[in-house]
Amino acid sequence: MRILTLSALVVLALAIAAAWIVREEPDFYLRARYPLEYEHIIRGHAANHGLDPALLAAVVYVESRFDPNATSAAGAIGLMQLLPETARGIALRTGGDRFVVADLRDPEINVRYGSWYLDHLRTTYDDMSLALAAYHAGQGNVDHWREQGLGIPFPETREYIEEIERLRRVYADAYRSELGLR
Repeated sequence: MRILTLSALVVLALAIAAAWIVREEPDFYLRARYPLEYEHIIRGHAANHGLDPALLAAVVYVESRFDPNATSAAGAIGLMQLLPETARGIALRTGGDRFVVADLRDPEINVRYGSWYLDHLRTTYDDMSLALAAYHAGQGNVDHWREQGLGIPFPETREYIEEIERLRRVYADAYRSELGLR
């Protein structure tokens, strides 16, 4: 009896270990839980800026849940939640001269500006985690943290980065073909 109980415990331990190795949610669940919209826009602007389209989809999901009319309490607008003053600067730096705040509700314009900005931040910091921190908490904060030799002291910014990285894996797994991933 004792050998049988020990064998049952070994089998149970192996089953638990296997569950940790195998992804817990199937693709159909991931697709229902984490929808993807505007994939052609995301894929195109990710390619234009050398960004991972799954990462860009994760940013859009976290920022707006794919709602082009989303607005934050801070005044950020659209899919990638851009502040009008940030978007105005992006428009000027990318050759635009007729910026209109309402354009931030246009998915194509919002993702174009947001992907340009994320690429700019990645180039500035040469590190995607710091780029995401700057996207979330602002470049001034990241510059200050770096000057002080700090990590990322804001818990909500650390959580934001972790969530983006987790969702990047989800979008890469669940929407491989739609995002043009191999």
